[in-house]
Amino acid sequence: MLAAPGFHHLHLNTVDPEAAIAFYLRRFPDTTARTTWGGSPAVRAVTNVLILFTQVEAPPPTAPQTALWHFGWHVTDTHQTMRRLHAQDEVTLLPLYTGDGGGSVHVSSDTWPGANGLLGRSLPEIAEAKATGVQPVRSGGFGYIAGPDGAIVEYAGNQPVERFNHVHMYQDDPHCAQLWYQTHLNAPLIEGRSITSIPADDCVVPRAVDRTFPALEPQGMYRAPSSAVEFDDVAFYWYVRPGDEPLAPSQGHVSDHVALSVEDLDAWREKLRGEGVTLLHDTYALGDTRALMIEGPSREAIELVEVR
Repeated sequence: MLAAPGFHHLHLNTVDPEAAIAFYLRRFPDTTARTTWGGSPAVRAVTNVLILFTQVEAPPPTAPQTALWHFGWHVTDTHQTMRRLHAQDEVTLLPLYTGDGGGSVHVSSDTWPGANGLLGRSLPEIAEAKATGVQPVRSGGFGYIAGPDGAIVEYAGNQPVERFNHVHMYQDDPHCAQLWYQTHLNAPLIEGRSITSIPADDCVVPRAVDRTFPALEPQGMYRAPSSAVEFDDVAFYWYVRPGDEPLAPSQGHVSDHVALSVEDLDAWREKLRGEGVTLLHDTYALGDTRALMIEGPSREAIELVEVR
């Protein structure tokens, strides 16, 4: 069995790479640096996570929805980070709608805490929280800012150290996606976020009836079913898709693809082809190494980069 890949990079499309890089360096100045990799301008975050940029002539589309939803950092103090970002003129804090008469907050912990194992509450659960006097914890939690080119960037705490820690996705069928990543990419699971046992012949779980809050959308969001895997210390979290249509291919959108590092690209190519995985781009040169591109279970592009 081939060892699980590592996380290599997130690849973004942008009309102005230098401005985009400057944006991320100013938001997280203590844990990012400018660099280049494989001929692409990049941000290097602590733990050697890369964000690579490709310049495009027109703003990359953000619709229809693809599997790649947003990405984010752990921070040591969510509210302190929110205040620091709010003081920066070029930053837009995105509202989290609370489901209470159109109200919103900027940090999730400033509204009712989640219920029944989810990071949110349905409208009936909000009514219950109000009736029973449940109060916001006002510590930790998550918030979002608008990134360049329509990207959504999360900051979440309170965590021991600041670092780039996740790519949050949607999946058409989250439990089936976990099986796909386990089967084809030998992905490690995340305790408390992954599903410990999924029947391979019955992995489709219907979307929950109720939307939950807080959410970036005024109407709330679906948080069940969900699942996750991780590569190195970068998590791939996912919720079920928000709409009824299958998710669109990710390439060409603001978040173009994710990339994983492997030691033996030829062995991975043989494995994936033998398992019937869709190969978007066969082996090609990438900087001073090689790569190939496959398609994930909800049409997300995944690059495998050979790193010896």
